[in-house]
Amino acid sequence: MPALRIILLKSSTVTVLSIGASLLLAVTVVPALGGVVDGNAWLMCVLCPLFIAFPVSAWQFFQASRLRMAKDEIARLHLDLAEAHQGLIASHAELAERARRDGLTSLLNREGFLAALGDAIAEDPVGVLLVLDADHFKTINDRFGHPVGDAALRAIGDVITSATGQHGLGGRIGGEEFAVYLRGADLTRGAAMAEHLRQAVAALELKAESGEMVPLSVSIGAASRATEPSLTALVAAADRQLYRAKRRGRNRVALPARENAAA
Repeated sequence: MPALRIILLKSSTVTVLSIGASLLLAVTVVPALGGVVDGNAWLMCVLCPLFIAFPVSAWQFFQASRLRMAKDEIARLHLDLAEAHQGLIASHAELAERARRDGLTSLLNREGFLAALGDAIAEDPVGVLLVLDADHFKTINDRFGHPVGDAALRAIGDVITSATGQHGLGGRIGGEEFAVYLRGADLTRGAAMAEHLRQAVAALELKAESGEMVPLSVSIGAASRATEPSLTALVAAADRQLYRAKRRGRNRVALPARENAAA
């Protein structure tokens, strides 16, 4: 063992030095005091350091080695603990993000979207909320089956993600209902985005297993943060416009009339 060899080498060195020091003292101090260094004295000068210095120094070096190893082990454990802690933080963040996401579309779920929306309107009084609803979605499920319905929702989610970007504020807030919030946008920009989303969904080509094309469209309602005092009021206003779009025939955008914007 390398550590044992080092301890023995160090202890032997200390013992040799101790014997040398003992002999030096014997030939200098004893005569000065009037004594005589004879054979027994020389023997004691060698045996005493040999039987005292060697085991004592070996024990001390052994304990020092154990202490260093213990410190190294503590340092390693501390590093492992720090790495484990970072891993737990990363895992917690990943789980928290998953909890905010809709498993089907990867958009924010209702709770995640409303929380993010609350933060957004608290930071900036300007913005537009769009609420989208897939038209005749029950008919799609009944006619083509739920797997096709899921595919339709994923396709609409992809349209929203593409339009708003990976870090945009988009969510699936109900079964077939989605929402988009445009930070810092006025109603004109909101209307343009809503029309872009409507056209993009209408252009989707989704086929059932039979090869039949699945008709997709969305109705969209918009509301401006500039005229709504709270999150609840903003969502309610967008919902009212959504129902208005549906009453007018679906596959269209409805905007607040008092904003003097064309629906």
